[in-house]
Amino acid sequence: MPSKAQTLEWEGRWSVPAGLATLLAVVLLIGGAFVSGPIHGDDKAEILRAADQHGSALIASGVLQAFGFVLLAFPLVVLFRAVRARSDRVRVQLIGLIVAAPLFFAVATLLNAPATKDAASQFVDGQAKSTLTKPEAAKECRSELKDKGAKSFGEEFEAAKGETALAACETDKVENDEADNAISEQTLTNVAEGFSLGGRLGLAVSLIYTCLFAMRVGLLSRFWGSLGMALGAAALLGLVLFLVIWFIYFALLLLGRLPGGRPPAWAAGEAVPWPTPGEKAAAELEPEDPADPPSNGNGGGEPGGERRKRKRRD
Repeated sequence: MPSKAQTLEWEGRWSVPAGLATLLAVVLLIGGAFVSGPIHGDDKAEILRAADQHGSALIASGVLQAFGFVLLAFPLVVLFRAVRARSDRVRVQLIGLIVAAPLFFAVATLLNAPATKDAASQFVDGQAKSTLTKPEAAKECRSELKDKGAKSFGEEFEAAKGETALAACETDKVENDEADNAISEQTLTNVAEGFSLGGRLGLAVSLIYTCLFAMRVGLLSRFWGSLGMALGAAALLGLVLFLVIWFIYFALLLLGRLPGGRPPAWAAGEAVPWPTPGEKAAAELEPEDPADPPSNGNGGGEPGGERRKRKRRD
């Protein structure tokens, strides 16, 4: 483990650049989501039609978010090294996973954008084939009509002029199967899904492990450490963008802009564990000035200048 002086010198040199990189990463991730705003829909068919119309926005969004994920490696490495410098129980081999997780997300985002664009072109041009036959689609639609009722079913499947809701449902089922096949048949889609899965697993393990030890050594408060672990677990479900909340906090911590200041362990260069609830309660019960014992009513302390512990009797 490095000495306190080496730890403080390294963290002093890299905290501000890492904090700025984190804020830039957040801006890029949010900006990428904003750019891809027009690409939405209630089902895959609508999404692919929108992607075909806004292909340039799709690619731009992928590039922005990919750069954002790359930049997230900086704060993760800084936190991991800070934790490692304060606890010899942290496995240094995990640094590879810390770096790889956001890079896997970046690769997945870069590959997914052109894959979706190609799938959209194939679908709109009528080249996508459906494995769902019309009779099968009709059977599924009649089952849904029976379960949902005519009113709810009619509201969900808006029929075109001269078309029944049941016919609209059949068309919708076939089109969505075509869209699904167009996406799955893209080679880049399968590769992107593999990198995305690796990124989700890596980010979940990285955040849960690092935030847990960061709480133990006093680098993160219990609230923010627990939130980081919870959001890391949420990354497994694909809710990666929710992590921007935690990264904004950590960026402000690295930049020294938190209202309450950094936790003491950052300035100490060593572990400063948070007091347990029992230790907090004991500290609150202690007199403010131990050298000045409480008065006994006659202007002085207890006999001999010592406080006596008395048992309370019911």
